[in-house]
Amino acid sequence: MRIHHINCGTDCPIGGALFDGRSKGLTGHIVCHCLLIETDAHGLVLIDTGYGLRDVHHPHRPPSPRITKTMRSLLNIKLREQETAIRQVEALGFSASDVRHIVLTHLDFDHAGGLEDFPHATIHVMDKEYSAATGPRRGFVPRNRYRPSQLDEVANWRRYGSGGEQWFGFDTVRDLEGLPPEILLVPLPGHTWGHAGVAIRRSEGWLLHAGDAYFYRGEMREAKRHCTPGLRAYQTLMETDRQLRLANQERLRRLSVEHRADVRVFCAHDVVELERCQAGTPL
Repeated sequence: MRIHHINCGTDCPIGGALFDGRSKGLTGHIVCHCLLIETDAHGLVLIDTGYGLRDVHHPHRPPSPRITKTMRSLLNIKLREQETAIRQVEALGFSASDVRHIVLTHLDFDHAGGLEDFPHATIHVMDKEYSAATGPRRGFVPRNRYRPSQLDEVANWRRYGSGGEQWFGFDTVRDLEGLPPEILLVPLPGHTWGHAGVAIRRSEGWLLHAGDAYFYRGEMREAKRHCTPGLRAYQTLMETDRQLRLANQERLRRLSVEHRADVRVFCAHDVVELERCQAGTPL
């Protein structure tokens, strides 16, 4: 199993280091950290997709924009074709049809925009997340985070409830249809109702893509949480259940401290974590 850490979307919110903790200028640098996994018998597997080709070329096309102008302005989204998952798959010498499975942490517009670029893939997601994204979207956040036009041509869904054997004390969803047992969905609700992490077992230990369960590197691997003001505010804006989100984040932090040698935890949007994962250096 070979794992590629790729960035499938860049946001540059006004505020610089108040968001990413390191930028020197006016704007920050937020990524969309996805995974492309080469398996021996199950083809290519994507973990999240980031923004897709249609997001890049027609983000605001009426009557149902793929990305709202509100979110594009708030995050100062930079839509680049070369960053889409499909173009990065092709740059590695593969084609869209080689991607047989996509496992989603959740269905926010910046995680699911590329689904339609892989029409032959089976899409794996928590049932609660699918229901939240495709049901009534009442309120500012649901209307902006879930975009029906990104999902309406997707047909091959596999939806899962919570359950299965525990994984480091977390409930897990095992036996994802058509996928090897080394890939698990780990329910982590709070950011959205059906949010989940994706755990991947390697010979050298586990990876846990925690999605949006946290946003900043300082929230993990230390006894006390530290987060930049911008990302702290954004997490609060987008949460569906504050108590649940913070409780799961605290559980993740304990995991990252107590099992640091066994599990490498990273989130979807921290640029430093992405760089370190790409370089193979410690988080």
